[in-house]
Amino acid sequence: MTTQRAEAFDFFGPRSLTGPELKPGDAAPDFQLITNAFETVTKATYAGKPLLISVVPSLDTGVCSKQTIRFNAEAATLKDRASFVTVSADLPFAQSRWCGSNNADHVQTLSDHRDMNFGAAYGTLLGDFRFDSRAVFVVDADGIVRYAQYVPVAGQEPDYDRALDAIKALLG
Repeated sequence: MTTQRAEAFDFFGPRSLTGPELKPGDAAPDFQLITNAFETVTKATYAGKPLLISVVPSLDTGVCSKQTIRFNAEAATLKDRASFVTVSADLPFAQSRWCGSNNADHVQTLSDHRDMNFGAAYGTLLGDFRFDSRAVFVVDADGIVRYAQYVPVAGQEPDYDRALDAIKALLG
């Protein structure tokens, strides 16, 4: 079921997010996203190990870029023990260019551009702009949300420490 939730976004004014507000303990919804190689991935692609999902409106903005660079650096320290992805509505071409320009090779960028199904399923869809609002989710190896943060102000960064603590707790 799709719901509308009111959220505040500083430079856009108040907007509604479409979809559920996920909380720790909820089953992570399935999704279909596109890789930079135009392959489709789903939640099942990442099953079996913890997953940090960083959601940004566009990699070509300052805060979104900074957020993705930070999680890329953290992913490098955890090697293959966890998966890190960044979801945006950017086209795969733009995501690939951004990754090359920023040496982002430990976080996988995924596009929600095709049908915005991730945003609708995870409650991050700003439908009137057709992009996802900033959020971070940590999903355990069994597909259960263990951490969720919806960032209410567009120019605000997420709580990196809490998100990283959540994924590290899953690694023991």
